[in-house]
Amino acid sequence: MTPAQLARLRQVLESRQQALNADSRTAEASTRPVTLDQSSVGRVSRSDALQGQAMAIESQRRRALELRRIEAALARIDDEDFGQCVECDEAIAFARLEIDPATTRCIACASRAEQR
Repeated sequence: MTPAQLARLRQVLESRQQALNADSRTAEASTRPVTLDQSSVGRVSRSDALQGQAMAIESQRRRALELRRIEAALARIDDEDFGQCVECDEAIAFARLEIDPATTRCIACASRAEQR
């Protein structure tokens, strides 16, 4: 992988990291406990409010997972291990890294992992 390709992938990762952090700050209010006061819920039923809260919590969990994947990928770039499959130690195709720069497996190892 060329230094320009690596820099481009780093930029994609850092941009995605910033966007996820901004989303987390924005969505923080959605995960607060649902109040019993009907006037604050308005016309939305309590069950709808609870469902909305559960969806917000799941979204928050997924954002946190994606942030951990991105942080790990940035650490691999710094350690010069980026782009190597964690299972077979072969190079991950650049086209695959363009789609998901945080991926840790080549296509062959990823396919085998899904079949397990």
